[in-house]
Amino acid sequence: MADPRPPRWLKPMNKVMMAVQRLGIRTGPAMVLTVPGRKTGVPRSTPMTPFVHDGGLYTVAGYPGADWAANARAAGAGTLSQGRRSRRVTIVELTPEQSRPVLRSFAVKVPVGVGFAKRSGLVIDGTPDEFEALAGRLTVFRLDPA
Repeated sequence: MADPRPPRWLKPMNKVMMAVQRLGIRTGPAMVLTVPGRKTGVPRSTPMTPFVHDGGLYTVAGYPGADWAANARAAGAGTLSQGRRSRRVTIVELTPEQSRPVLRSFAVKVPVGVGFAKRSGLVIDGTPDEFEALAGRLTVFRLDPA
């Protein structure tokens, strides 16, 4: 099965989310991760929904092969913002084996991400077992304080 592609509405919606964040308005648990582009070095910002698992802060790429994940992997560090607050983070990519329990947790703790994965066809019911099975397909990062 071919990996799904992001819907056309995703980039415009991400721009709206980032504009709202820049105004200092919190949008629930959503945050914005900014990292330098891997080719240009120009800052690239992406909305995401980090969550706490076993005391650490994690995020999951919504699609296999997501550009922002490649930029984050190359950068290894960035700025995580929510509203007007921001902090530097170190970005650590997990191995597929390390990502399994985090993906199980994601299925329970990030309902908006589960809905997104269901609409994109990555999962059917959004169960922890389905998300764990995506280990190695979806990139999982731990965001440590810099």
